[in-house]
Amino acid sequence: MSVIVRPGVSLAEFLSWEREQPLRYEFDGTQPIPMTGGTVAHARILRRIMAAMLRLLPTGFEALGGDLKVLTRPNRVRYPDFLVIAGDPDPKTDIVVPVVVFEVLSPSTRLTDLRVKPDEYASVPSILAYVLLPQEDAADAIVLRRSNDWEPEAMIEALILPEIGVSIPLSDLYG
Repeated sequence: MSVIVRPGVSLAEFLSWEREQPLRYEFDGTQPIPMTGGTVAHARILRRIMAAMLRLLPTGFEALGGDLKVLTRPNRVRYPDFLVIAGDPDPKTDIVVPVVVFEVLSPSTRLTDLRVKPDEYASVPSILAYVLLPQEDAADAIVLRRSNDWEPEAMIEALILPEIGVSIPLSDLYG
């Protein structure tokens, strides 16, 4: 597997390189960051989110897994764990413009998800909510919303997303 090692790689160079790799990489503006595997707890939460979204998401929105890129801040590329888009993008694209982004927190990504990504996702005008779901305890689930300047809101009993017309009991995600 080849890895970009020279500094100052452009976004276009990264995208061209990454599309040829067998593994996924995020891009922090200077270097590729390999995406690691998950846990059973991580996969279960994602499966439960997808099931809930397939049941509840209104027409005009589409729920998608973590295989699509989101361009954030100049020269940054992220692969959210899960996202919701509006409209109907080109089926051949691997870059989407989401309205809601989900990250399932894990020990290896927790600090980046909590400290770096909120600012990056805030740079994308279409993103109305950023949902952070811990693997272990629903009590730590939070949503950051554009409408309240990205201040964290704790989710008590349900994941409420008026931006897309969805409310999911946390027991459905952590049951």
